[in-house]
Amino acid sequence: MGKAAELLGVSPDTVRRWADAGRLATLRTRGGHRRINGASLAEFAASQAAGHQPSSIVSESARNRFTGLVTRVVRDTVMAQVEIQAGPFRVVSLLSREAADELDLAPGVLAVASVKATNVVVELPAERETERTAT
Repeated sequence: MGKAAELLGVSPDTVRRWADAGRLATLRTRGGHRRINGASLAEFAASQAAGHQPSSIVSESARNRFTGLVTRVVRDTVMAQVEIQAGPFRVVSLLSREAADELDLAPGVLAVASVKATNVVVELPAERETERTAT
């Protein structure tokens, strides 16, 4: 729940309330802990961010990193388009299909978009949890 809250940009209590209200599907572990399927969380994050308008920019940096969930991957023979929902922000990257395949990018995978100038590099964080599941 904590990791999902961090990715959604809200408190763990908010995620619990959404789950209790049926807005966000969870699974129970044998120990009774709630887990959220990564693909479901990605879909929820995208729906929450629809129509969000960012506030005015007061400062910027030359390099930004956005941790989020992959919400969509479109592959052709040479290239792949990867969409990441990082809180209220949607980041789209074009990369080689080979890179997308090597990273095993799919909806629900936790990824980091590193933005510098006009290039977006997709990375996987070191703390990657069990595949396609966020707590």
